Amino acid sequence: MILNHLMGLYTHPKQEWHTIEKSHEALKSSLSHVLLVALIPVICTFIAATQIGWNLGVGEPLFLTQQSALLMSAGMYFGLIAGVFALAYLAFWMAKTFDAKPSYTQALELAAYTATPLFMVGLASLYPALWFMMVVGLIGLAYSVYLLYTGVPIIMNIPEEKGFIYASSVVTAGLVLLVALMASSVILWSFGFGPMYQ
Repeated sequence: MILNHLMGLYTHPKQEWHTIEKSHEALKSSLSHVLLVALIPVICTFIAATQIGWNLGVGEPLFLTQQSALLMSAGMYFGLIAGVFALAYLAFWMAKTFDAKPSYTQALELAAYTATPLFMVGLASLYPALWFMMVVGLIGLAYSVYLLYTGVPIIMNIPEEKGFIYASSVVTAGLVLLVALMASSVILWSFGFGPMYQ
């Protein structure tokens, strides 16, 4: 099953990481998980942008045109997937520094399941108020970081004391990736790929 670890990561994360580590699914299983879960924020934000309208706290709700929302949703989908793969590659590359020898599949499992709470935050966009999205987003980010700290020693097979420093390095790399993704969005907007409002 593609989503077989999803509930376990929320109800008993450490045991679920051990289950993931024991089974080490094929690369296609982690890939399927990412491809499916990344649809959640994409579909929900598309619905919010075209049907519900974003409430920024002042004025009327903002609506995007169908074409603009579709273009931005496609960009978001590929950006999220690229972000997970980039984070997996960074985790795989940094592992040598911490005397770990994971496969790329293990690094992808770590990145995919760690990113899941952030992707699930997309459900909150069905109530598209900026303050609400910020609160839920911070909760999702905090839980993703928690999953990373608990998962690194187990998936990468390194001691917990090294795992903390390693996970901190991955968090830093993840934040740099997030800033790069946001910067690339701004650059694309400046070239005329920005949102078109109704």
